Amino acid sequence: MKPITFVIPSRNNLDLLKLCYKSIKDLGNDHHVLVLNDASVDGTQEWLDSLEDDNLHVYTNPGPERVGIVGMFDKGIEMAPTDIIFAFHADMVAGKKLDVNILQWLEKGKVVCATRIEPPLHPEGPEKVIVDCGVEPENFNNKKFQEKVTTLQMEHGTDYNFAKTTEGIFAPWCMYKEDYLAVGGHDELFAPQSREDSDLFNRFLLKGYDLIQSWESFVYHFTSRGSRYNKYAGGDVGKDSPEWQMTNQKNMRNFIRKWGTMVQHDEMMKPIVSPKYDIGFVVDNCSTELLIQLEPWCSDIYGDWVGHKGFGVNKYIEEEQKKTTIELSKKIHSQHIEPKNDVVVKFDCNKLNNHYFQILVNLPKILKESGEVGEMELEIYKFKIKSLKTYERELI
Repeated sequence: MKPITFVIPSRNNLDLLKLCYKSIKDLGNDHHVLVLNDASVDGTQEWLDSLEDDNLHVYTNPGPERVGIVGMFDKGIEMAPTDIIFAFHADMVAGKKLDVNILQWLEKGKVVCATRIEPPLHPEGPEKVIVDCGVEPENFNNKKFQEKVTTLQMEHGTDYNFAKTTEGIFAPWCMYKEDYLAVGGHDELFAPQSREDSDLFNRFLLKGYDLIQSWESFVYHFTSRGSRYNKYAGGDVGKDSPEWQMTNQKNMRNFIRKWGTMVQHDEMMKPIVSPKYDIGFVVDNCSTELLIQLEPWCSDIYGDWVGHKGFGVNKYIEEEQKKTTIELSKKIHSQHIEPKNDVVVKFDCNKLNNHYFQILVNLPKILKESGEVGEMELEIYKFKIKSLKTYERELI
């Protein structure tokens, strides 16, 4: 069997990490475990230091500030001593034969993910299995979990009514290290975490990789313990931490800035990537409040920023720039500057309402289906389209 490096960032999740580590060792094969301790203060480092395991590798961020999974996953994959890496989470437990069943589908140019078995903490979906085997490590029922794994493996292995694979991707996912490095790893735009996986999966798809979910490979996923439900970050089971709320909002805006849309995928979690156009908004009567709403949805925005409006714009740039690596001063302009964007959209913000705002949200779809070079009008908008060139492949 080809050896795998399980890459596992962990922050203050010692009890979960112990379950995770044991489940990987229980697979019984000569795999490597690479734990990235992200400024933990719960005894994680001391426990890792106590282990005698030649195939255990540890990288430690001494803190006090966390790096986050964006930086930690990339560091771990860079350090991985094997050709195959498995992006794993500390709040996951490996089901029996996880490695065997993942590797039977894996080859270069493919990303293979396991199927998650989860407690009923999130909405149901066809891409996962809901079975309550515990929501905390102290009440985890491993016997119940492994018995469910055996039942599902038998169903999908012998019954043609059950697919062995579907198209889609979610953590944990396994691939060749070379393929991962070919897309440049995670985008630091999404550090420390939130939407980094959706961005990465878009790029896998655009790179031409096959995204495969194995229905004979299972993990138990306690869910969201890295940040969202992390008790050390102020969260709890079913309670979002303030840290996660902030990064989730920040990176949803960054995702829109980069891709021009919200996160999109089908019901099996296969990414949907819309065309990315070069769009400029030319706006009249735009308040700072509306600028906050409009700015992520375009490449550039040109407004009548004078007087107190100009002060508000400068204040927005100063505060928002702390939350993004995209240079906002280079995309927010005075109306005195002639737009050079491929698609220019002019409108009066005094006429903007929820209905008209949804047209802006759906612009990529509208342009793809009915856009033509030239000038056109739609509701309150006047379009000047010089080109319908798309740029999504430049984002890989």
